[in-house]
Amino acid sequence: MNKADIGLIGLAVMGQNLALNIDDHEFTVAVYNRTVSKVDELLNGAAKGTRVIGVHSLEELVNSLEKPRRVMLMVKAGQPVDDFIEQLILLLEPGDIIIDGGNSNYQDTIHRTAYVESKGIFYIGTGISGGEDGARHGPSIMPGGSPAAWPFVKPIFQSIAAKVSGEKKGDLAVPCCDWVGENGAGHYVKMVHNGIEYGDMQLIGEAYHLMKESLGMSADEMYKVFSEWNKGKLDSYLIQITAEILAFKDVDGKPLVDKILDAAGQKGTGKWTGISALEMGIPLTMIVEAVLSRSLSALKDERVAASQILSGPKSTFTGDKKDFINDLYDAVYASKIISYTQGYMLMRAAAQEYKWNLNYGGVALMWRGGCIIRSIFLGKIKEAFDKNPNLGNLLVDPYFKDQVESAQPAWRRVVATATQMGIPIPAMSSALAFFDGYRHEWLPANLLQAQRDYFGAHTYERVDQPRGRFFHTDWTGHGGDVTSNQYQV
Repeated sequence: MNKADIGLIGLAVMGQNLALNIDDHEFTVAVYNRTVSKVDELLNGAAKGTRVIGVHSLEELVNSLEKPRRVMLMVKAGQPVDDFIEQLILLLEPGDIIIDGGNSNYQDTIHRTAYVESKGIFYIGTGISGGEDGARHGPSIMPGGSPAAWPFVKPIFQSIAAKVSGEKKGDLAVPCCDWVGENGAGHYVKMVHNGIEYGDMQLIGEAYHLMKESLGMSADEMYKVFSEWNKGKLDSYLIQITAEILAFKDVDGKPLVDKILDAAGQKGTGKWTGISALEMGIPLTMIVEAVLSRSLSALKDERVAASQILSGPKSTFTGDKKDFINDLYDAVYASKIISYTQGYMLMRAAAQEYKWNLNYGGVALMWRGGCIIRSIFLGKIKEAFDKNPNLGNLLVDPYFKDQVESAQPAWRRVVATATQMGIPIPAMSSALAFFDGYRHEWLPANLLQAQRDYFGAHTYERVDQPRGRFFHTDWTGHGGDVTSNQYQV
């Protein structure tokens, strides 16, 4: 029997589609599933007539692979990954490679990389984005882990990844996959991708809410707006599918979207992004609001009860509908810039914390195709980092500065209108608040520091003294000289 180039464990939707994608690109893949009947179902179904090799045990899987053996896990994050690692370590040899392609927490990947490497085996934790269709026809792939393993998986990963056109006419298509960094870097970048995805989806939802509730637009009318938006700066996968969803009719000919319960689900990666931001001290306000908005939506029964008790403004929209939609377009775009700005701030902080050498323009390139947040917008981010690899913040890049500043009047009108009408737009409004805070030379944190020193002797710095010197005041006249230790989150 011919040896396989890579083994794949886990034949749910993503695993099956990746296996078929690998086969399409003329690599031989051996597949295994804990419920072995799924192996036979795949071979007798979608994989019939392909080179895909089915195996019924881990021993058979390992024996079917070329050396160094490459084994990819597409199983549920958490304990199942650890369980398979323990079993594979007993079967693999030094120099072999274990790859986790699930949505694992980056902290777990950091620990697993060290553990697996201690056994002489290489480890890769890779983010994969694009859903079912992306897995089948070309996802965005974000690998990190043991650098020595990358040359052995690079040909496969870059072949099966989505491709985007080169920067110049005639350039070869560029794969949406490149090495991200050591240990947990790949899963961290995927985590931030998912956090930004939460933000993008929330912004679109808020625009939809305003069109539906303040303007009284039908699903068909909104379909036309989002279709038009997808031809300009907001051209993206999520805007595209929003238009398609709004146009989709149920069996009775009415919009299906109107029949879907307004209680959002989530799998945790957005929450992890927010937790990491809190740990790093990065103001990831817009993405966190997007995560919390899903949590608020899930309180459906409470909201229904509260709607019978609590009241808000009764105002109706009296402005020009077309002008407001144009304002909304600018507000969404400006807020989107803030979301990505915060995401990149978080990645930069994590890179410093974990000593990762992240290529920020390269990350934007990996996200340009295949993944859920793919958009024309990401090309602008890549251009910004190509011009200035040391760019500290997207908002100070000339393009993004001009875009946000030109959108300001419309952005503020949208936030003011929504507030006056009592329509919640937490992502857009928090994005604007972040922008206003970031552009202010002075913020009222001096009073906050005085309060902290008053009740807890936490000390403060003075504007007339060098940074790094701390002072304490006996505010009450009966305090002491002892102060709290200094630390920064």
